[in-house]
Amino acid sequence: MALTPEDVVNKRFQSTKFREGYDQDEVDDFLDEVVVELRRLTAENEELKARAGSGVPAEPAAAVEVAPAPEVVAEPVAAPVAVAAPVVAEPIDETAGTTNLLQLARRLHEEHVKEGAEKRDALIAEGHATAARLVAEAEAKQRAQLTILDQERSVLETKIDDLRTFEREYRQKLKSYIETQLHDLDATSPVESGNASKSSFQSFGA
Repeated sequence: MALTPEDVVNKRFQSTKFREGYDQDEVDDFLDEVVVELRRLTAENEELKARAGSGVPAEPAAAVEVAPAPEVVAEPVAAPVAVAAPVVAEPIDETAGTTNLLQLARRLHEEHVKEGAEKRDALIAEGHATAARLVAEAEAKQRAQLTILDQERSVLETKIDDLRTFEREYRQKLKSYIETQLHDLDATSPVESGNASKSSFQSFGA
């Protein structure tokens, strides 16, 4: 196909669905078309240069024109026949157009590469920021859970201390009660001892 600089300028690629940037296959196919067209133009340009150097006319020579003889007063003499020189077609200079097209294709490729690199760097930076945020949130959550566990442990330790204190006091009271009962049993008669033990036990329960 005949590719023009306007075709390159107006070319639009389809954006991809699952990642940023353009479809790489579509860009490669278009660049292949650009290369084919540049090679064709280069070959035509070389052919025209070869024709111009060898003197071969690109178009048929013009028809021979005969100029009318000038009028002579003394004696009529036939005028020489003027033959027009063959017209050699000048080669079309397409070097500038080929160079411009090549530069345009190269610039387009560089812009796509630069855009892809910028998007890649942006995605990497966004990924790092997301990872840092998730790590910070996880650490904060862990610290909060550790704080709650420390508070619950303190409450449990307080309850254990209270139970130990209660157990110690209860053992002390029980020991005192038993010692009192034994002392009363040694000091009183069996009947009185039974009544005293009953009354002491009631007082201990109260």
